[in-house]
Amino acid sequence: MESLAQLELLCEKLYNSRDSAERAHAESTLKCFSENSDYISQCQYILDNASTPYALMLASSSLLNQVSDRSLSLQLRLDIRNYVINYLATRGPKLQQFVVKSLILLVCRITKFGWLDDDKFREIVKEASDFLALASQDHYFIGLKILNNLVTEMNQANAMPLTLHRKIACSFKDQYLLQIFQISLTSLHQLKNEVPDDFRRDPLSLALKCLSYDFVGCPVDESSEEFGTVQLPASWRPLLQDPSTVQIFFDYYKVNDTCVSKEALECLVRLASVRRSIFVEDPSRTQFLSHLMSGTKEILQTGQGLADHGNYHEFCRLLGRFKVNFQLSELLSIEFYGEWIGLVAEFTTKSLLSWQWASNSVYYLLSLWSRLVTSVPYLKGDTPSLLDETVPKITEGFITSRINSVQASFANDPSDDTLDNVEVLQEQLESLPYLCRFQLTWLVHIIAAILKIRQTIGCSQESQELIDAELAARVLQLINVTDTGVHAQRYQVLSKQRLDRAILIFVQNFRRSYVGDQAMHSSKQLYGRLSELLGLNDHLVLLNVIVGKIATNLKCYAECEDVIDHTLSLFLELASGYMTGKLLLKLEINLEATTDAAFQTDVVKYAFIGLMRDLRGIAMATNSRRTYGLLFDWLYPSRMPLLLKAISLCADEPAVTTPLLKFMCEFVLNKAQRLTFDSSSPNGILLFREVSKLIVAYGSRILLLPNGTDIYGNKYKGIWISLAVLSRALCGNYVNFGVFELYGDRALADALDISLKMSLSVPLSDILAFKKLSKAYYGYIEVLFSNHITFVLNLDTNTFVHIVSTLESGLKGLDTGISTQCASAIDSLAAFYFNNVTAGDGPPSPAAVNLARHIGEFPSLFPQILKTLFEIIIFEDAGNQWSLSRPILSLIMISEQMFSDLRAQILASQPVDQQQRFSQCFDKLMADVARNLEPKNRDKFTQNLTTFRHDFRVK
Repeated sequence: MESLAQLELLCEKLYNSRDSAERAHAESTLKCFSENSDYISQCQYILDNASTPYALMLASSSLLNQVSDRSLSLQLRLDIRNYVINYLATRGPKLQQFVVKSLILLVCRITKFGWLDDDKFREIVKEASDFLALASQDHYFIGLKILNNLVTEMNQANAMPLTLHRKIACSFKDQYLLQIFQISLTSLHQLKNEVPDDFRRDPLSLALKCLSYDFVGCPVDESSEEFGTVQLPASWRPLLQDPSTVQIFFDYYKVNDTCVSKEALECLVRLASVRRSIFVEDPSRTQFLSHLMSGTKEILQTGQGLADHGNYHEFCRLLGRFKVNFQLSELLSIEFYGEWIGLVAEFTTKSLLSWQWASNSVYYLLSLWSRLVTSVPYLKGDTPSLLDETVPKITEGFITSRINSVQASFANDPSDDTLDNVEVLQEQLESLPYLCRFQLTWLVHIIAAILKIRQTIGCSQESQELIDAELAARVLQLINVTDTGVHAQRYQVLSKQRLDRAILIFVQNFRRSYVGDQAMHSSKQLYGRLSELLGLNDHLVLLNVIVGKIATNLKCYAECEDVIDHTLSLFLELASGYMTGKLLLKLEINLEATTDAAFQTDVVKYAFIGLMRDLRGIAMATNSRRTYGLLFDWLYPSRMPLLLKAISLCADEPAVTTPLLKFMCEFVLNKAQRLTFDSSSPNGILLFREVSKLIVAYGSRILLLPNGTDIYGNKYKGIWISLAVLSRALCGNYVNFGVFELYGDRALADALDISLKMSLSVPLSDILAFKKLSKAYYGYIEVLFSNHITFVLNLDTNTFVHIVSTLESGLKGLDTGISTQCASAIDSLAAFYFNNVTAGDGPPSPAAVNLARHIGEFPSLFPQILKTLFEIIIFEDAGNQWSLSRPILSLIMISEQMFSDLRAQILASQPVDQQQRFSQCFDKLMADVARNLEPKNRDKFTQNLTTFRHDFRVK
């Protein structure tokens, strides 16, 4: 640069020129200021001497880029920081606002990046407070802007690592955020009536940024339905308990400037979202709620500011928070609740009818009302909620507004159909079911009352039955709608409780009139009409619907004592009646009599899936020999063919096979010794034969299926459940497996064969990738090696080596449970080798000969596993050291030479000056350890291994 004047000219071209080539030339010439740290002193010279704001802007932005690079020395950063603070104090009031903003951003960036480097950086809060104490109004607002930018800077990650950002952000929050929020409140009170609206925005914006701070390291997506809870620290409690804190924001809302009033509402939304637990006493929470309700009530009464769309939207968000953070009982406890809820209802209805203007805001209002309705079942006391009066009007308003919106869109522009905006449409409709159910409940109660009393005067029996059929059909259709998706989230399920209680009363009255023991043959007209409307042509079909409703309630309302009581009373009434009891028994053969073709229909599949899930729940609840025996006797032998039929016809449909296999996995589990049959009982053997049939039927079919896009869902899930079923059956200790070979029964051999084929069909990479598959596979392999090792040893060498190699891979995994299973399997194998090959006295068995042949072809197999085990013990923090010690001793016992070679290999890999010490560690490892695998000897080796690991890892 030849002169400062030339630089100022270039800066003006950089920021103002419309000629892109001229701007590019200026940028290229001036970029050295932001890229080269040697120019930092020249930036200071420019700030001290330049006369144009563009040159000052260049110097400030260049310093910001230099600081953001995070490569400057600590002292240089401190010097820049101190210089900028002093510069703002002396010249700040005379500078252009964009220059002031850039300089403040610079000092805040330096502060954050140096927060953990030197305590001097943390003096910025005090220095900003000093600006506020100066007599100059300009200095006062510079101080507020510094704090505004500081909170923003601390709350965003910038370009630094996330862990470092969180550490700095938490430190700043703990030390200064409350103090800054107090400053914002003080400023709001001071500036309430003294300055123009534009100046009021600074303290309001500061308060909003404090309340929007990321307090727990999990920033909230404010565009989502669930705004989240503001996790203010407990130290903020006194401020929230002070009524003036809430009131100041309502006061600022009354300011005519819409930008100011909107930010005031945003602050109130966050205050209404503060975690409930910050109030240690209910009275303080009630007082806080009362202030919020009082302020919103005044706005609802006057309508002030709501003509502005931004204010209107934010006010709807504020109302929506009342039922997110507060309970309906708490709202009812406020003395003016009745007036408040009436005003909110009126406001909601007007908003719904003003759909052209408020379509994006009514979502929050509908969400409020849906949550209010779902809270009614938990309401205690006699205070009326007034929802009976308000909800029907709101529902009517919503439906009317939707119809009007469609009509208007077609009248004005048929292409602009509100139904095309699926996202907005779904958001608004999510709340409607809860409001409609509130009305439907009354209608169902009315129909139930009509059906309870059969009219005898002024109406023929036939015409009465037709009317009753029409009414009943509506409720029966409603049952089908309400019970669709019965496995909904708990929140959705709870919203149906009052409606379902009404439905149960209807079912009870309808059954007594037309399905009861006294009414069996007096309903010809009714069933004729029900057949036309719903296809319900006789008592049995209708009773099936009723039983289905009972089953749904028992599954979905376990936590609702009232609904369960009504449901069980109805079922008891059905079971107690002579004719209905006989009909119930007939319902058991619906599925069993189904043809193969009919079994492929969705109706039958869904029925079967429900049956399997129910049976699994029953099996989980049987914890004694007696209760398990009842289930076993019911299922075997008459109903087992149904399971085999289902798995044969639907092997390629996980929706069917998964519930079936999961039921079997529970059914074969010998928990609490519930499967301990009498000594003369063949039930254990019979059960395993059924298990074998199912596993063989499933495995032989699933192996033939191609691998689709969802290989886990379509194949692997069924395979791992099958392996889990077989593992539990093999180690349940209720089957004498020698019986199968003795009598030439292929049940065991076929089950082991197909399960091994399923295991080998899954690549090792996939086994390790899916956690549940890994656990099932290694659990199955452990059982094979422990209880059926002869089967493993009779495999061909390549298959045997592959299986053992997967055990080594499992040892290296992070899952301690799997590592323990692998260690157990390896120990079983090594112990068998030691007892039958190394130390065997008599002629070797065929299995021992096979094992010796396998190891002879792959002599590195055992040494590699032993090396892996020692590496885990020495270098990793294994939590299952006891389990790992078992196979180590068994492998050492197999061959002293193998252990000596490994010892030499490990010592050679260590530093020369440490080899003598490590050699002594190995000597101690085998001290007092005999050459056998007796339990006492194993325990001694485990103790030595613990000492060995500790001594080896000492630095």
